[in-house]
Amino acid sequence: MIRKFQPELNKTYFVERHTMFHLLEGKGGIEVDFKSYHDWQDKLIFLEKGQYIKFLSEDFSVRKIEFKDEKIFRNKDVRVLFKHLVSLGYIDFNQCETCQNYLNSTIFSNQTSDIIDISSKQWYWQNPFHANQEEYHVIFDIKDIIDKQYKNHLSNEKISKIIGVRGYDSQALFRSKVGISVKSMLGQKRFLESKKDIAFTDKSIKEIAYEYGFKDPAYFNRAFSKMAGQSPNKFRGAIDFESRDTFLPELYELLETHHKEQRAIDFYANKMNLSVKTLSKKVKDKLNITLGQLIRQEIINTAKFLLQTDINIKEIAYELGFEEANHFSAFFKHHTASSPIEYRQIISEN
Repeated sequence: MIRKFQPELNKTYFVERHTMFHLLEGKGGIEVDFKSYHDWQDKLIFLEKGQYIKFLSEDFSVRKIEFKDEKIFRNKDVRVLFKHLVSLGYIDFNQCETCQNYLNSTIFSNQTSDIIDISSKQWYWQNPFHANQEEYHVIFDIKDIIDKQYKNHLSNEKISKIIGVRGYDSQALFRSKVGISVKSMLGQKRFLESKKDIAFTDKSIKEIAYEYGFKDPAYFNRAFSKMAGQSPNKFRGAIDFESRDTFLPELYELLETHHKEQRAIDFYANKMNLSVKTLSKKVKDKLNITLGQLIRQEIINTAKFLLQTDINIKEIAYELGFEEANHFSAFFKHHTASSPIEYRQIISEN
């Protein structure tokens, strides 16, 4: 089912079926499973059942495709889109002409399986972990095991036995390509799912501790506090408060209004009646990104938008507060790996 909607600010949207999100318009960040992302532009995002997404500003317009046919997911090549490893599952929309053609011509169609096939091929073409297809199958076989076994505290020996050999040192392959050990990813998955249970269910902390294989709830409290920086009870209590917090919408509005001429952190701190230290800490705590990075991301997003118009590059540079066009070009290339001219050419070809 395909539909277009305007999501509510800070509302938690739980994913009940495998779903693709195409963010058509919007400013600011999104949150998926307690992580904030600011580089969602020009991407098709794939979320699996059990995840959630939250929109951190009010002006998003989203195309959402839910995949009801579970037969699609019997194809192992499809799981690369939905089983996230270290980041969001996504493909680059601007680099996939077939995706663009499909979505432009099937806005109101319910025949959605083709976009899965197209996207899977694009994902392999992007090859984010620089692995061959057989290695990818080993990596995602391991991820399947993690998704089934995360409540168990497995030793390395048991992990090796469950994974099997298949002609590879599977754990070494996983660490080499993904950049994290299997045991660490098991722990991260267990931590994430326990956070969801604490945040979104009425289960007692003791009940959650036992459910996740902790024989001593006090040990669970200590382990959770070490990972989250606060106790399970404090984490649970902060969720409702954060959902009503106006800090992020106010910050995004300031950035949208002033990012072209103001890049100094103390300017935004003064506008929000906060010290630089407090503002920087709040941004880092809530978004896992520095305010400087957030400002630069806003400049890049505006630059990308302007480069899709007929405005010449020199005028764009001045509009974004650069004294020289070559300074803007160097800045843009440093943060996107393409010069403004190269980016404009890529857009025109697609």
